Amino acid sequence: MTDPFLHHPELRDLVKPCQDSFFRTITTDIVRAQIAQSGQPLTINFHDETTREGLRAQALKGHTGDLYIFAYGSLMWDPAIEFTEVRRALAPGHERRFILVDNRGGRGTSDSPGLMAALDEGQGCDGLVFRIAADAVDAETEILFRREMIAPGYLARFVPVVVDGADAMALTFVADHAQAHMRRDISRNDQVRFAATGSGILGSSLDYLKNTVEQLEKLGITDPDASDLLRAALAYGRENC
Repeated sequence: MTDPFLHHPELRDLVKPCQDSFFRTITTDIVRAQIAQSGQPLTINFHDETTREGLRAQALKGHTGDLYIFAYGSLMWDPAIEFTEVRRALAPGHERRFILVDNRGGRGTSDSPGLMAALDEGQGCDGLVFRIAADAVDAETEILFRREMIAPGYLARFVPVVVDGADAMALTFVADHAQAHMRRDISRNDQVRFAATGSGILGSSLDYLKNTVEQLEKLGITDPDASDLLRAALAYGRENC
């Protein structure tokens, strides 16, 4: 078997093995139970299995062969999928932006919203692509969609990417601006406050932001917006604790 890290051995210890990932076996029932245990009201409108599988079929319609998945956030270090190759990649025309307002219990609540990143239109986004072998595409994308499309928020789309200098197409999950919690017009003040104070069953938004910045730095990816947001959120916490 070919080493998945053949082209980038420096990533070997930075990507969690799929068998160790919580997201490998995530289901709506697990998330419902976690929210109930937290005491928060259930406000997430989960996709049912039929809807989610329909979205997966639509996204993959016409695709054959191996599949590239473009990762821009936590998928980069915790993909939860079995892949045959990982490469550094750039998604031109897209950008990692902190515009997903979480008020549904994940990393924020209705009383104290949190903040997470989404892939939106922009000047270019550095990330990774994971190659899924053709004979594993069905099984691995079922796992991937249970995670990324557990509820409305993203659109599964193929986007152009540059993979180690070569043009390719990759499946990814971009911001769905039809959803109220996807706030393209969010102010910087709200971004800072939500990142500093939001918390839910998945942990705090501040820990999410810290982890994102730390992991990007380990991967050798510079994201000035994320780093600036973290500095501002930490300052907000010191001033308002």
